[in-house]
Amino acid sequence: MTGQPFPQPFPVEAGHIMMFARAIGDEHPAYQGESALAPPTFTMASAHYDPDYHLRPKPDEEWFGSGGGPGVMAEGGGGLHAEQHFEYHRPVRAGETLYAHTVPGRSWEKQGRSGRLLFSERVTEYRDAHGEPVVSAVTVAVVPEGPATPKDAR
Repeated sequence: MTGQPFPQPFPVEAGHIMMFARAIGDEHPAYQGESALAPPTFTMASAHYDPDYHLRPKPDEEWFGSGGGPGVMAEGGGGLHAEQHFEYHRPVRAGETLYAHTVPGRSWEKQGRSGRLLFSERVTEYRDAHGEPVVSAVTVAVVPEGPATPKDAR
């Protein structure tokens, strides 16, 4: 795949790196300025550039949000972020554009205390404009099968 960029561009901007670092409470000097290095989990911010990202609000569409009003996700309609793994091939630097490509990974199930738990992976590869790998990320989600038991029924 060398030489062929992935379809979803992710411009790595110095200001975005600085704001991300502030948001995670790390104002290390390496994360500031035009030649800034990105903090280790920065590539997760690539979702801001993906118009199809399921958590990104869209104009004129109801968003399930978190406020309890219209558009709230139905009970049992979502999953939980279980874990995240990163493999760094080299540092991410301000001024470059990465290309993200996400594919499904493994899926498996386990028996939990209250029922079956369904796990699934999403594998995202970030490559530079030359097609060279920069970061590989694996996100693991878990969805409990069936409705949750209300606290007062336990």
